[in-house]
Amino acid sequence: MQVSAISQPTTDSDADTIAIGVFEDEELPADAPEELGALLAAGEARRSFKRLALTHVDGRRWLLVGFGARKDLTPERARVAAAIVAGRASELSTRALCWAAPGDDPALAAALVEGTILADYRFERHKSAPADAEDGDDAPKRLERLIVSGPASLQGPTAEAAALGEAVNRARDLQNRPGNDLTPTALGDYAAALGEQIEGLSVQVEGREGIVARGMGAFAAVAQGSHQEPALITMRYQGASTAGRQGPSAPTLGLVGKAVTFDSGGISLKPGAKMSEMKFDMSGGAAVIEAVATIARMQLPVNLVAVVGATENLPSGHSIKPGDIVTAANGKTIEVNNTDAEGRLVLADCLWHAREEGAEQLVDLATLTGAVIVALGSTYAGLMSNDEELARRITAAGERTGETVWRLPLHEEYDELVKGTYGDLDNAPEARKAGTIVGAAFLSNFVGDVPWAHLDIAGSAWDLNRAYVGKGASGYGVRLLVELAKSYIS
Repeated sequence: MQVSAISQPTTDSDADTIAIGVFEDEELPADAPEELGALLAAGEARRSFKRLALTHVDGRRWLLVGFGARKDLTPERARVAAAIVAGRASELSTRALCWAAPGDDPALAAALVEGTILADYRFERHKSAPADAEDGDDAPKRLERLIVSGPASLQGPTAEAAALGEAVNRARDLQNRPGNDLTPTALGDYAAALGEQIEGLSVQVEGREGIVARGMGAFAAVAQGSHQEPALITMRYQGASTAGRQGPSAPTLGLVGKAVTFDSGGISLKPGAKMSEMKFDMSGGAAVIEAVATIARMQLPVNLVAVVGATENLPSGHSIKPGDIVTAANGKTIEVNNTDAEGRLVLADCLWHAREEGAEQLVDLATLTGAVIVALGSTYAGLMSNDEELARRITAAGERTGETVWRLPLHEEYDELVKGTYGDLDNAPEARKAGTIVGAAFLSNFVGDVPWAHLDIAGSAWDLNRAYVGKGASGYGVRLLVELAKSYIS
């Protein structure tokens, strides 16, 4: 989708459809056609939030959407309103949509762009023909152009929002690809290609031999059950150093993503129902890869090291068995009492690797536990951290992007739950208490004294069921991580 901003009125654009948000107790813009006022007066259009009406004036379609009270219009509500408009525009086979910006607030204009791009997403990589072709209809089902009409100051935020929206959709493409298509090697190749395309971004991909050579016994143990080669993906971007702005306010930020491209549970096999959704178990890795690529494309003055551990978790004669003991890269021994608690094994070695590669602050994203869905549903991702300032930054970034997090406690008593009987640690304590927190307590053994935060995104990575991301992959975490990186720019 081509996105642009203009400082002329909406009627000066060449869009075939124009969208205007209407507020309670406020008049329509002075240049709005009188037919829109008649629509409101007749009650066919409403000012209450999300109410949508359509009319035609001078050969163009006009969509009126209720914004409610101006004081209640947050960027998140603007994303929802934009998604509703985008859905109707698609039904109308709109080619070019022009939004009238609701004032000069850059966050609201950016949210309209994000909501439109995210709602317009389709995954058709494996369709033999596009959906409209199957219907015998050659009218477009996706927007070709989006125009935002408003003050000239909105041009920068609009362009940035477009870049972020497209990055989220690329992460969704990765998530939605099935396991026989997006293998660990394919994900590594994808990341390596980004390193070749984007200035300042370097990418190293290592396979099974490299993982074993690094002493990553926990990661290697998960990977040994599959014939597919695992991939240790390390990405580096030195934006702060090249910009000459490296300093106390700009630590080297380490981003770590779990990328189990298909998780059967291994020998501790999952139930068959909905196992197909376990292609989404690489969602944390997808978010990290696309966030780093976006930060590098934007040339943000921050330093990053990112580590993504990609593997399958399958049962075979080579698979790790319940009761086996493995040794992680930091020398800790782990009793693997449930092979379906594999994500923390992969992350353990990847966190330590990021620390060894110079990360001064660590954030990991993982679809780690079903328990977080029980606790928080899909509204929030679970946040656990050993550092107040880092937790505050992540929470604030989540509020600004709509990718919200809720902090859960870490307490030394939880550390007792992950102590092993025959090794240092137990990856799946039998007590089954505080499952999400216990996962974080396990991971805390692999970060040393580095400020660290763990985001359990199992409830947010797919089937988020928001207006702008419904079923399937959500791309959760891309915008959050980019906003977190921006928070370190002085």
